[in-house]
Amino acid sequence: MIDLHTHTMFSDGVLLPSELVRRAYAAGYTAIALTDHVDMSNIDFVVPRIAEAAGELCKYSGIIIIPGAEITHVPPELIGGMVEKARDLGARIVVVHGETVTEPVVPGTNRAGIKARADILSHPGLISAEDAALARDNGVALEITSRKGHGISNGHVAKVAAETGAPMVINTDSHAPEDLIEREYAKTVLRAAGIPEEDVEGIFANSRKLVDKIGRI
Repeated sequence: MIDLHTHTMFSDGVLLPSELVRRAYAAGYTAIALTDHVDMSNIDFVVPRIAEAAGELCKYSGIIIIPGAEITHVPPELIGGMVEKARDLGARIVVVHGETVTEPVVPGTNRAGIKARADILSHPGLISAEDAALARDNGVALEITSRKGHGISNGHVAKVAAETGAPMVINTDSHAPEDLIEREYAKTVLRAAGIPEEDVEGIFANSRKLVDKIGRI
């Protein structure tokens, strides 16, 4: 299992990075990204701390650990600059918190994250075909999520991504130990989103390609 969207105590998760990594390893993960919520108020603090923790933990944990950030509820006009700043501060993978149907995300956030060339647009809700096509052209992966609530729109995301050729990945958006999943359950989530069985491995491969692109710390 590769999971490129998780949270620690540095935002609204309940685990220290070290415990999250250990639990992910025990669950059979081969790679994990630590992508705590950031905006203008905390990005300078959170991203360097996560990068430092990932750099130390990767020496001893038996798992690829990627420091990252999730740009969350930031006005669309500011997202491009925030994505760039997160990378400058040490985020190796940048997620933009998409227009989930369960939160009042500002309309236009999906488009702004895609235009900023974030690595992943998380739980993008009722994303339009136009935005999905732009994600395809910009190499931005659309997330299928196992997260309760956000996953309501998985079927729509999968349908629009398939129609436009936008890449998909599956993540957990973990905040607590029970949110981590095994690969077999990830397959179930993908199939439940309407993704044909023969396409499931390709979605796992998309996550692997992102990890290979980023490289080890």
